[in-house]
Amino acid sequence: MRLVTHLDRELFEPEVVCLAGEGELVAPLRAAGIPVTCLNAAGRWDVRVTSRLIRHFCRTRPDLVQTFLFHANIAGRIAARAAGVPLVVSGIRVAERRKRWHLWLDRLTDRFVDRHVCVSRDVADFSQREGHLPADKLVVIPNAVDADLIANAKPADLSEFGLSPDDQVIVFVGRLAEQKDPLRLLEAFRDVSNDFPEARLLFVGTGPLEEPLRRRAGELDGRVAFAGQRSDVPALLKAAACLALPSRWEGMPNVVLEAMAAGTPVVATNVEGIGELLRDGTLGTVVHTEASEALAEGIRQILSDPVAAQEKSRLAQTHVFKQHMVSAIVSDYHRLYCGCLGKLGNPVAIRPVAIPAKRL
Repeated sequence: MRLVTHLDRELFEPEVVCLAGEGELVAPLRAAGIPVTCLNAAGRWDVRVTSRLIRHFCRTRPDLVQTFLFHANIAGRIAARAAGVPLVVSGIRVAERRKRWHLWLDRLTDRFVDRHVCVSRDVADFSQREGHLPADKLVVIPNAVDADLIANAKPADLSEFGLSPDDQVIVFVGRLAEQKDPLRLLEAFRDVSNDFPEARLLFVGTGPLEEPLRRRAGELDGRVAFAGQRSDVPALLKAAACLALPSRWEGMPNVVLEAMAAGTPVVATNVEGIGELLRDGTLGTVVHTEASEALAEGIRQILSDPVAAQEKSRLAQTHVFKQHMVSAIVSDYHRLYCGCLGKLGNPVAIRPVAIPAKRL
C-alpha cells in the first residue's frame, strides 16, 4: 500500500487488483484515488481467477504489472503475458526453504517476467543459487517503514496482558508458525526467566502453533502472555525491552525494521535479511545458530546490559531513517519502472497495476 499510494501521479496512473475479496485496505486505497478491483478468488488454487485477471488486463491495458506474493506472482505473470502486457515485475519477499515447488514454478514462469524485485541481497542470492533465476533479472529493493510514525508512537499500556511497568517484556511479533519458530523462543525464554525473574514474554500474532504454545506456556507461572492480532504493533514495540525473532528463514522482516525505527533492541537469528539490517551485530544482536541456548544468551545480553543495547538501538534507528524511509524505496521503484518502460520507448504516462494475493 505504501508503494502504490506514494507513486508520482504525474508519472503513473496506479491501479490495484486483488485476487481475493475486499478487506480493510480497500477503503483507504480508494480514498487516495486509486482504483481497486477484487476478483474474489474462492481459495488459493481457484484457477478461474487467472481468466478473470486476463479479461481485466484486456480491458484496462496496463503498461506494467507489478505482483507481490507467490500466488499473485504466478497468476499475474501468466495473465499479463496472455493479455499482451508489455512488462511484468514480480516481488520475491522470502527465501522459500520449505515449499521447494514454489521455486520450481517461479523458474517455470520466469520467461514471463522482466524483473524480479528481491527485498534483500540474501533473497537475491538465494533466488539465483536455489531458484536458478537469471542474475540479470534480479534487482534488490529493500522494505520500507513509516519511520516517523513508528518513532513517535506512544508506548502501549501492557497491563491488559497482565504485565506491569517493572517487567522486562520480550515481545515476539509474527505468525505463530514453523517459519517463525516461536516454540524455540519459548524454550529460550524458559532459560532466561531463571536468571531474570522480571522477564515476561508477549506473543503478538496468531497461527497453527498457538495451541501448543499456550499449553507449554502454562508451565511458566503466568510469565507468558498472548496478544493475538494487533494493529498497534509500534506501540507494543515501544513498550518492550526487546524484540525477539527466532525465524528459520526470512526475506527482510518488516517487524525488525519497525523495532529499529521504534528504538527497541532486537535479537534475531541470522537468516535472510537479518545480517543486512542489523549490520552483522552492530545494530542489534544476531544469533548465529538455531540452538535455543544461543537465543537465550542473546536475550540475556540485552536484559543484563540495557545501556549497551539502547546504544545499538539508537544507531539502528538512525540507519532506518537514512536507508528505509518510504520515499527512498519509492524512488527506487520509480527508477526501475521508468528504466524498464524507457527501453520500450513508452511515453512517461504509465499505468502500473499492483497485484497482491491476500485480501486487502
